[in-house]
Amino acid sequence: MRRIKKRVLLESQKLLSKVNFLNIGKLTIKEAADALQNKEISVIELTEKFFDRIDNIDDKINAYVSICRKQALADAAEAQALINEGGGGIMTGIPMAVKDNICTETIETTCASKMLGNFKPPYTATAIEKLRNDGAVLLGKANLDEFAMGSSTENSYIKNTRNPWDVNRVPGGSSGGSAAAVASGQALFALGSDTGGSIRQPAAFCGIVGLKPTYGTVSRYGLVAFASSLDQIGPLTKTVEDSAIVLNSISGKDPKDATSIDSGIADYTEGIKRGVKGMKIGIPRQYLSGEIAVGVRNKIEAAIDSYEKMGAVCEETSLDLADYAIAAYYIISSAEASSNLARYDGVKYGFRSSNYKNLLDLYKNTRSEGFGAEVKRRIMLGTYVLSSGYYDAYYKKALQIRTLIKNEFDGLFKKYNCILGPTTPTTAYKIGEKTDNPLEMYLGDVFTVSVNIAGIPAISIPCGNDESGLPVGMQLIGSAFSEKTLFQAAYAYEREHPFAIAPEVQA
Repeated sequence: MRRIKKRVLLESQKLLSKVNFLNIGKLTIKEAADALQNKEISVIELTEKFFDRIDNIDDKINAYVSICRKQALADAAEAQALINEGGGGIMTGIPMAVKDNICTETIETTCASKMLGNFKPPYTATAIEKLRNDGAVLLGKANLDEFAMGSSTENSYIKNTRNPWDVNRVPGGSSGGSAAAVASGQALFALGSDTGGSIRQPAAFCGIVGLKPTYGTVSRYGLVAFASSLDQIGPLTKTVEDSAIVLNSISGKDPKDATSIDSGIADYTEGIKRGVKGMKIGIPRQYLSGEIAVGVRNKIEAAIDSYEKMGAVCEETSLDLADYAIAAYYIISSAEASSNLARYDGVKYGFRSSNYKNLLDLYKNTRSEGFGAEVKRRIMLGTYVLSSGYYDAYYKKALQIRTLIKNEFDGLFKKYNCILGPTTPTTAYKIGEKTDNPLEMYLGDVFTVSVNIAGIPAISIPCGNDESGLPVGMQLIGSAFSEKTLFQAAYAYEREHPFAIAPEVQA
């Protein structure tokens, strides 16, 4: 009898260890999926534990702008029923967060803007539909820079999100809420959007994995447009393998999005453990020169040494047009933003000013009151570069530079399997440190924007911490549809240098 009681007690302790509050923050998708399929934990229990964690720490992080508790528990019950019947896959029952510029039917999609404060879309984005069809559970919508315009999540109309590594610092942006939710253990993974680095930069600041897929790999249907030729939905995860797992779920051709492409890749996790022996990696000298923090440079150089020890061939190379990428990006993205955001006029939907005498007043006052300073700045810049007399001098020239940058990358990928460099020139900076100098904040995207300009994939992974203990991000860039190669290279580094978990948020 004592042996039976002891065995029952041990089994109970084993179950509790799987779902206790502290371990929830360290779970990966793969670990959680194994526990769910083995029925060591239930989907409902796992979901409730994540809500417990959100209730306990999100007032310190501010990752979420809305919580979908009732819907999440209903979805969790459906997922558990599927598992009980012997069905489901690796995403079944996995709790997630979604950036609040990705549409969710009947759930507010605000883009962290006054302009869309109470907007409930009549449809759900394809990427979310795919995840929910695979059984994933939506916990809530994550904070962002307004309309995805920013690099710190300080441009949100709703709240400032904080970095789980140091709550006095920014989490990066614009997908700062998504990154902070994953890094603080408030979701097993999150979706973000990347227009010029908005997945990779916050992933670097928060010490997690962020993937910007090849343009067209993931449907943009339901993603509120910022710059349509640059925007791309992608995952933020704790591990490289988790990133590949999520991409399996969200990728594929979508008849609702004419820019989506069938890459022909069935499983992004296939071959992920092959290593990098014989792989050729290019190191652009421009990525390790100029104003880059010493702590970042040291970790990137150490990562290069590590790849060489693993059997990769690392060579210095050049991206001669890298210096033009920031200027070209902000001209193109602002021009497209000016066009895309013209729809917010107070007539069709969203915020409407109560102070107007005629139609012109309605337009002017609605947009003046509904948009924040950064959004107005980019609309004004975009309208300027598209205006008569300036189109050829700025916008057309930026498009020409875009073609040259793409061609330069294509040339490098004839020699190299991937390109390595820092994700950002610094680690996370203090809240308020750069808000008075937008140009300085724009320069933080210097290593990421060229990837979106060229439409190619890139992944940011942690590669240690600087002298202040803050995460440093390393970026691996590949040719179009080479995500499997990037996962292979990133996984090899992760296996040799397991990623650190953000410290517990202090009370």
